[in-house]
Amino acid sequence: MSVEQPSTAAAGQPPADPPPVQPVGMGQVLVRPRQPEDLARPRVVEFRNVTKTYNAGRANEYTAIRDVSFVVEDLKDKGEFICVLGPSGCGKSTILRLIAGLEPQFPATSGDVLVLGSPVTEPGADRGMVFQDYTSFDHRTVLDNVTFGLECQGVSRKERYALGREWIGRVGLNVEKDQYKYPHELSGGMRQRVAIARTLVLRPRIILMDEPFGALDPQTRMNMQDLLVGLWRTVEATVFFVTHSLEEAVFLGDRVYVMSTSPGTIARELEVEPADRPAREMASQPRFLKTVDYLRDLIAQLEQKPEHVAT
Repeated sequence: MSVEQPSTAAAGQPPADPPPVQPVGMGQVLVRPRQPEDLARPRVVEFRNVTKTYNAGRANEYTAIRDVSFVVEDLKDKGEFICVLGPSGCGKSTILRLIAGLEPQFPATSGDVLVLGSPVTEPGADRGMVFQDYTSFDHRTVLDNVTFGLECQGVSRKERYALGREWIGRVGLNVEKDQYKYPHELSGGMRQRVAIARTLVLRPRIILMDEPFGALDPQTRMNMQDLLVGLWRTVEATVFFVTHSLEEAVFLGDRVYVMSTSPGTIARELEVEPADRPAREMASQPRFLKTVDYLRDLIAQLEQKPEHVAT
């Protein structure tokens, strides 16, 4: 059942004034995370005071995130690229898995997690996830790995193989040479391309990516970032991307959420200009570096004194 979202427009009132901003490098820092009343468009994802505590009532009780609230607009025919940064253990992956509806992070201990206006109750085809480890079926070829989801949906062999070959090519693999290979015959970068193709071939509305390039060497990682930007523009989905790399967040993100130390909450929200050149070239641009430096200093402050962070 859908949870009704408050609509200021329906009441004849415009959205509230957006939060004030502080310019920094390629973007601007909001003095507070946006709330539903700040947005005119519908929301694709919304967290309302979400807390996740593991092993509640036991000696090893642990709260990963506390009172997390944010909203992401549903930008039709475009989508938005959301990067989530923060100190280790601050609950970045917990947020992703709550959106995905994956246990043991799901369900939340308290608060509401909404996708397209409805509470998350389980995993769904509207959400696709790419993990850091190269999740492939070792006994299936590249083609059969990419088309696994389509097979589960009952798509005919002819149709799913045609789509599978199309996406193998889109992620930069050689269709003729690679489609019949098995995962053990692929490099780490190639296996991650297969995982991305397997997710995107289903055309989900929301793509959840948990450090997908974390195990790659720097050059391959930059190549994958460039590839991902092009693919995202094709699928027109909302992307949530967890990373430890400040450079990766600034290059990929339209919006960056910076989380505090555990129990994590949203400490800062940044709006970032789209990159206008490949990752390798962006990495040397002064405004790019200024944004990265701001994030580095902010996270250092959060790790030292999370309750007193300067804007």
